[in-house]
Amino acid sequence: MTEIEKMQRAQMYIDKLANGINPLDDSPAAETDVINNVRISRCLFYVSDILKNVIENGIATSRQPKAKLVPFNISDEALVNFQYSEPPISLSEIVNRLNALIDTERMKKLSYKNVASWLIDIGVLVEKPDEEGKMKKYPTETGEEIGIFVSTKQGRYGMYKTVLYNLSAQHFIMDNIEAVMAYC
Repeated sequence: MTEIEKMQRAQMYIDKLANGINPLDDSPAAETDVINNVRISRCLFYVSDILKNVIENGIATSRQPKAKLVPFNISDEALVNFQYSEPPISLSEIVNRLNALIDTERMKKLSYKNVASWLIDIGVLVEKPDEEGKMKKYPTETGEEIGIFVSTKQGRYGMYKTVLYNLSAQHFIMDNIEAVMAYC
């Protein structure tokens, strides 16, 4: 049964209820039945009119399946437009800038987790507990050599540490984007 057919059947049931008829066996409802209340009947006629308009105008329902998104993939032509930053930036910002270069209506976005996993696997980041025991990502010695470093910043709630990527580290990620995409 198509969505339109389902809506037509629902409209038929609502019409019968609005007219005081049991839609399952077509028997008249008792005068004291709630569906014979004027306010309920008007409400049912109103809903029936909405369904009629939806059916006639072909308005999409929320139950339509979403289009399947293809995995993240970026062309060399699109990579030319990546906005490198002279001031060091976070990995989240790098990922956001990459995602700005793709069609997110048809393609899955690159995630921070994918890039971080690749950086851990190649040995430039490591996960270890911070002072509070929370697992955080930190650059290894190799990571520091390519331009990944920890910076302490002042935030709204006090001092915090963040991992930043200088221009060299940004280029390293872009130069190895094929390997990163294998993690998507």
